[in-house]
Amino acid sequence: MNYLRLAVSLIGLFVGGAVQAQAGTVVIYGATDREAAEPLIKDFGVLHPEIRVVYHELSSSELHRRFLDEYTSNSQADVLWSSAMNLQFKLVNDGYAAPFKSSETAALPAWAIWKDEAFGTTFEPIVIAYNKRLIPVADVPRTHAELIRFVKERSSPGSRRLVATYDPHNSGLGYLLHTQDMEANPMAFWELMRSSARTGMFLESTTAKVLEHVANGNALIGYNVLGSYALVKETENPNIGVVLPGDYTLILSRIALISRRAPHPKEARMWMDYLLSRRGQSVINDTGLFSVREDLSTSNRSAVVLRLQLGNAFRPIVTGTGLLTYLDRMKRELFIENWEWSLHGIQGLLPDARRGARSDGG
Repeated sequence: MNYLRLAVSLIGLFVGGAVQAQAGTVVIYGATDREAAEPLIKDFGVLHPEIRVVYHELSSSELHRRFLDEYTSNSQADVLWSSAMNLQFKLVNDGYAAPFKSSETAALPAWAIWKDEAFGTTFEPIVIAYNKRLIPVADVPRTHAELIRFVKERSSPGSRRLVATYDPHNSGLGYLLHTQDMEANPMAFWELMRSSARTGMFLESTTAKVLEHVANGNALIGYNVLGSYALVKETENPNIGVVLPGDYTLILSRIALISRRAPHPKEARMWMDYLLSRRGQSVINDTGLFSVREDLSTSNRSAVVLRLQLGNAFRPIVTGTGLLTYLDRMKRELFIENWEWSLHGIQGLLPDARRGARSDGG
C-alpha cells in the first residue's frame, strides 16, 4: 500500500510538474529597461530564493495590449509595471487590478496610492538632454522659453535637425508626456513643435534612441526625456548633459499593479511589498530611477530631495481621473491632428523621421 502511494505521488509529481514549477513564480510585464530592473530581480531573489521572477520587457503600449489580450487566458502577467501612467490608471478604472494593502503600501505617501490598487513606485523628472560638445555652456537652454528661442535661432529649411523626442503615434509614454506638457503650457509646447519641425525632428519610441541621437550629435537636444535614464547616461557619456527645466519640470511615477486574475497572487503580493519596501526603494535609487518613499530622504534620488531641488518648478503628473482625459478617442484624435499639422504644416515629415520606432520602454 505504501509503495502504491509512493508511485501515485511520483506520477503526480511528474504529471503536475509544470504547475508545481510555476507555484513559486511571479510573472512581471514591465516597461522598464531590463538593465534597470535586473538589480531589483536579483535582490528579490536574495530575499526569496524560492520564487522565480519571470520578467518581460515590453513597450508601454505593447504591455497594455498584451495584458488585455491575455486577460481571459491561463497565460498572463501577475504584475504590471509601467511608466505610461495613463494606461495603467485606465486598467484600474476598468476593474483589472486587484486591491492590495500591507505595511509597505501604508508607508507610501498618500498621492502614490490610488484605490489601494495602483501604486507609484518612482518619482522621475522629465528633462532636456543636450550635446555638451556641440552646445557651449552659456547657450544651454534652461527653461522652455529659452529652448524655443534656441531652436528658432538655429532652425531654417535645409539646416540640421535639432531635436529628438518621442513619437506619440508609437509610444504610450511619449503620448503621455507630450499631452501632459501641452496641458502645462500649451502655447509653448506647440510653438516648440512647430519651430523644431522646420528642420525635421528625430521621432523615436525609446529613451535610449533619443539619447543616442544626442550623444552622437545627430540632434543637439533631446526633449521630454526620462531624467532617470538621462542622468545615468550623463555619468557614462561625456557628450550628454541634462537640464531640469527651471520654469516647470514634469515628474512621472512608474505605476505598479497586481492583476485581478493573477495566476500567482501570493508571489505577486510579495514582489509588490519588496518593490515598495525601504530595501527595494533603495535599490531603485541605486539604479537611478528615484525612490518614491519619503523616509529615504537622505538619498540624492528621492521624492523629497527632488521636490526641494526644483522648488516652484516641481510639477508632478497627478494620479487620478485626469489621466483618462487624453485616452478619450476624440481627445486623442484632436491631439494627433494638431501634432501632424505642427509637423506637416511647416514641411513634409522626413521619410525616415520615425525610423527605429519599435518600442516605448521607459
